[in-house]
Amino acid sequence: MQDKTMDAIARELSTSRSSVSRLLSYARTTGLVDIRVNSPFERVGMLEQNIRDRFHITAHVVPMPEIVSELERVERVALTAGRLLSQFIESNMIVGVAWGSTLSVVSRALVQKSTHDTTVVQLNGAGNTQSSGVEYSSDILQRFGHAFGAQVEQFPVPAFFDNPQTREAMWQERSTKRVLHYQSKMDLAVFSLGSPAADVPSRVYVGGYLSGEDYRSLREDEAIGDVATVFFRADGSWKDIRLNARATGPGLDRLRRVPRRVCIVSGAKKLASLRAAIAAGTITDVVLDESLARLLAEAA
Repeated sequence: MQDKTMDAIARELSTSRSSVSRLLSYARTTGLVDIRVNSPFERVGMLEQNIRDRFHITAHVVPMPEIVSELERVERVALTAGRLLSQFIESNMIVGVAWGSTLSVVSRALVQKSTHDTTVVQLNGAGNTQSSGVEYSSDILQRFGHAFGAQVEQFPVPAFFDNPQTREAMWQERSTKRVLHYQSKMDLAVFSLGSPAADVPSRVYVGGYLSGEDYRSLREDEAIGDVATVFFRADGSWKDIRLNARATGPGLDRLRRVPRRVCIVSGAKKLASLRAAIAAGTITDVVLDESLARLLAEAA
C-alpha cells in the first residue's frame, strides 16, 4: 500500500526478494490482498456519453492518472489528437489551424496520411512587436502540410493590429482576401483554448502579444479565454470585447459555420475557458484529458 518495490520490502523485513514474492502470492491466495483492474475505457465511455448528452458535442477522452505532470498531460492529449486528426482530414478539404503551445505539440504527433488537393490555412496572425511570428507559426503549419501532403497557406499579419481601422484596411488587400477566402471555405478547424490561468501557459499570454493596457481591457470586458486570439466571456459572448476589434483570428460566428471544429485542451484550469467556448458554440469535437472531462461532466 506504500508503493514500495519487492527489493525495498525485502530489505525492510530482512528477508529475500523471493520470500516477499511468496508472501504476496500467499496474500493473494488467501484474500488478504485483492487486485482489481478498473478498465479506464469503461470510465471514459461513460464520460464521453455524459458530455455528449449534456453539451451536444463529441468528446474524445484520454485516460490518464491524476499524478501526471501538466506537461505530460498535454503530450498525451496531443498524441491522441494527432491520431484522430488523421481520421478527420481527407482529400479535397480546407483545414484551418490555429497556432499555440498545444497545437505545436499536436503538430509533432500527427500520423502521416496521403491526401490530394488538401489545403492547410493559418487561422490567425502571429506577429507582435518583438517578432514576426512567422517562423513559429510556419513550423506548425508546415508539419500539418507535410503530414497530409497538403498545400500550406500562411497568414503573415500581426496577431493584433494597433488600430481597428488598420485591420479593416488590410482586409481589403487582395493578398489578405485570398487567405480569408480559404478560411471562409473551411471544412475543418483545429484549435486549442487560451487561458491566463493555465499551468502550461498559452503562448498569446506569455509571448509578448498583450500589453498592460490590453490586460486591463480584457479584465474590464470580463474575458476569460480565447480561440485563435479572439476572446470570449464565460457566457460565450465576444463581439463587444474591445480587443477583438484588433484581433486577426476569425470571428466566432464565422468559426461556427465550419462543419467540424476540433478543440484540443487539457488541464483542470482550462475548465472555465472550455465551458465558455462550448457556450459560444465553437466546438463540435473536443479532445481532452480524463480529469478535465470529469470536471466538465460534473459542472453545474
